[in-house]
Parts: sequence; structure tokens; C-alpha cells
Amino acid sequence: MMENKIKLFESKKIRTAWNEDEEEWYFSVVDVVDVLTDSTNPSTYWRKLKQRLKQEGNETVTNCHGLKMQAIDGKMRMTDVVSTSNLLRLIQSIPSPKAEPFKMWLAQVGSERLDEIADPEKAILRGADFYRAKGYTEGWINQRLQTIEMRKELTDEWKARGIEQEQEYAILTNEMPKAWSGFSVKQYKQFKNLKKENLRDNMTNVELVLNMLAEVTTTAISKSRDPETFEESRQIAIEGGSVAKDARENIEARTGQSVISPLNAKNKNALEIKGDNEATNAHHYLKSRRE
Repeated sequence: MMENKIKLFESKKIRTAWNEDEEEWYFSVVDVVDVLTDSTNPSTYWRKLKQRLKQEGNETVTNCHGLKMQAIDGKMRMTDVVSTSNLLRLIQSIPSPKAEPFKMWLAQVGSERLDEIADPEKAILRGADFYRAKGYTEGWINQRLQTIEMRKELTDEWKARGIEQEQEYAILTNEMPKAWSGFSVKQYKQFKNLKKENLRDNMTNVELVLNMLAEVTTTAISKSRDPETFEESRQIAIEGGSVAKDARENIEARTGQSVISPLNAKNKNALEIKGDNEATNAHHYLKSRRE
């Protein structure tokens, strides 16, 4: 699974993607060319360099992959990317006084991510800073970070069951909110008037708790049953979502209000629903399920 990020080198943006399975960074070649050459048209520079390297039989071009990344116009477009090791080889083909400082920057980028793998707390702290900078409340941030932790436990469990394809992850992920909310991920995003935004980043803290309950329950059931097929894992995801559905209906019966909210991150303060005893009860119930 790929995780897209933006990194800065001397105030210039470089699009990157972290491959979780390979534990490897991939870098946008055009962005690196822009940094190293200060070319007025880095795309043209890279196209000509790529052609020359192909003629020379350079393996770096062979190891160059296409990956969708966000372009300047905000749309996801295919761009050439290379791994860290291949990028170091590519830099040797680009005469630039910035080559050495850029190599040092690459080492730092890799070090930061490896530090996060060794010490997950660092990744959590960086995540908190990310949401804080965007204006989310502290209460909501605490809840969101817990959901990230629980999501990781679930994906690790799926991986242990032989689930590897992104399409399979998407199907299983879709089953849980569909079971507890009645909405597929796509329908939920439409209800909240979202397009490409992350659904969880636009949930209220109560919605986050219920979605997390679905994921924690799914993880627990999967570990107890040891599913051998994708279909078995899909049924378990539905069961996990059904447990959260029972909690949602209980909350709605006691409050007289729907938990499914059209609120989104345009009003970040409203996402933290305070003073809701039933939300607190749901959180305690979730905690008991984990224990």
C-alpha cells in the first residue's frame, strides 16, 4: 500500500510515496529534476534525459515506475517515480552543485521514516502536529489518532490472512461502514459533500468511535476464527460492522438524534461533539472490547 506525502528540499516541494510493504520511499523524478537543475521545464528536461539513458541502456530508466500523484492543478496524474537507490543512481546523470546536499537530504528522509517504524510514538506525534496545524480540536485529534492505531492493527491482521491486493482491502473496508451506518464509503462521502477527501478526517468524534468499534471487533473476530479465504474475511468485516450498528442504534434511541452526520471538516470545531454521554459510553464499550 502506498502513502503519498509532500517533502520539502530548500523550500521546493517533492512528491513522495511510502511503500509500506517494501518499506521504501518513491520520489517523483520530475520534482527532483526541478530541484537539481532549476530548469524552466523540468518535464522536458526529464523526457530528453530519459531518452538518452534508454539509448545508453541505463537500468535506472528500466526501474522507473508510473504512479498517480497530485499535480499542480489538484488532479491525480501519472508521473515517473523511482526508489531511493535508483534515485541516487539517477542523480549521477544530472550535473548539479546541489547533488551532494540532496543526497544528505535523502538520507534524512529515509532515517525519519525508519525511526517512525522503530518508534511508532514518533509517527503518532507527527500525526497530531499535522491535524493541529489544520485546525482540528485536541479532543478530536486524540480520537483520530486512536482510530489510526486500530486501523493499523486491522490491516496487519488482514495481511496475516493473505490479503494483499488493494482492491481486496477496499472491499473489506467498505463492508464495515456499510454494515453500521447503512452507507458505503462512497455514499458516506457524498452525504458529507466530499470528493477526494479522507472520510475519517471528516467524521465527528462519535462517528469515529463507531467506525473504530467496527474495526476493533473485526480484528478480534478474525483473530479468533483464523479465516482462510477472502470471503470469510468479508463476512467477518460485516459482523464487526454489525456490532457497531447495535451501538449506533442504542445511541440514537437514547439521544433521539441520528449519529450519521453531514458535518465535515469545513467546520472542524463542530466535529468534536462534547457532553454526549452516549458517545462516552460507546468509547468505554470499545475499550472493553479491546481488553
